[in-house]
Amino acid sequence: INSTVDTLKHYIDEAAARIDKELEFAREIQLSALPSVYPPYPERKDIDLFAAMYTAKEVGGDFYDHFFIGHDKMVLVIADVSGKGIPASLFMMKSKTLIKSLAETRTLTPSQIFDGANSELCNGNDAQMFVTAWIGIYDIKAGTLTCSNAGHEYPAIRHKDGSFEFVRDKHGFVLAAMESSRYREYELPLAPGDTIFVYTDGVTEATNTQNELFSEDRLLKALNEVPDPGAETIITHVKQRIDEFAGDAAQFDDRTMLCLKVNETQ
Repeated sequence: INSTVDTLKHYIDEAAARIDKELEFAREIQLSALPSVYPPYPERKDIDLFAAMYTAKEVGGDFYDHFFIGHDKMVLVIADVSGKGIPASLFMMKSKTLIKSLAETRTLTPSQIFDGANSELCNGNDAQMFVTAWIGIYDIKAGTLTCSNAGHEYPAIRHKDGSFEFVRDKHGFVLAAMESSRYREYELPLAPGDTIFVYTDGVTEATNTQNELFSEDRLLKALNEVPDPGAETIITHVKQRIDEFAGDAAQFDDRTMLCLKVNETQ
């Protein structure tokens, strides 16, 4: 009996090590699919952009993206797939690729992009996964950001010489949950000196050792602690405040943030 137990323990340890290795490999693939070189458009002096995903232990479903469609329109995306592990990672890759391909047609508005993505993601979704997502298309010449929100966190905006405040937009339903869902859009002015900050719920729901949440209030306070920082400084500072708050408490969700500041050019 002892020999059998020892043999079983050996096989269990081997299986656990193999699973850990496969999860790490899946995470590397996931991270490689996200933009990681900053500044991403060094030739563009009119924008200051930075994004980062600070990962938890497991493979998750957070993702962000940013890309130009034409010379003067930029697409910003941030999203969070339900669940953890390799299934969430695979659904994340499918969602990211689908949203980008729809946006790159250049003919669809943010709400139409989500309409199309939702319809496609509902097909064959036997695992019943879903995605919260926010998308914005920034028209640099017009100074407007056209957005749509599919059950995602509220974005925060700071106008020149002002303070960050949340945009309490009207959420649509999450993507991939109901094929009949339709999405609305709204427009925000984004002029030189203005900043937009978006994030996943791993930011506001980070916990400390007393099981308290970091919360929207602490996030807003962190965003407003530095008078007029650049995009990378904002994200680095928010992460620092989260780390100080969380202390030694284990975190089980990725913390993903994206920030765009419109520069004042001569």
